[in-house]
Amino acid sequence: MELKTKIHAEDGKHDLTITREFDLPVELLFRAHAEAEIFEQWMSHEYGTVKVVKFEARRHGGWEFQTSDAAGNVIFSANGTIHEFIPDAKITRTFEMANSPFDVQLEFLEFERLSDETSKLRMHVVYRSAELRDQMLKLPFASGLNMAHDRLQDIVGNLR
Repeated sequence: MELKTKIHAEDGKHDLTITREFDLPVELLFRAHAEAEIFEQWMSHEYGTVKVVKFEARRHGGWEFQTSDAAGNVIFSANGTIHEFIPDAKITRTFEMANSPFDVQLEFLEFERLSDETSKLRMHVVYRSAELRDQMLKLPFASGLNMAHDRLQDIVGNLR
């Protein structure tokens, strides 16, 4: 089955583009990325529960979340700084994973209204090097992101 979340990565480049269309108004798609309570719901999965530790949804704000296993042990942690925050339109942020070989990455999230009931997310992600980007792509990155976006569609779709 073809993944709904598309990842475009050109050989030799240190960035990639992620796109996904949703059957959601752009305002709801944006809220899924801007409200901690909603973010925790669609980012949690069968391998762990996501807890937002810090979320300052504003320019120069910071964010941090952790994923814990069923026993409550933290198995993943990520954090960053929000550099630009334009409601229903754009978030520019850094993304850094704790205890990983990956350097901080820069993410440009753009939210586009396609119709009153549909929208598109476009993410441009920049890595320090093409090698680091390629390492990320060797992980189950695409399928994991697609599953998260499927959960986003289902959970946020119920907020209407």
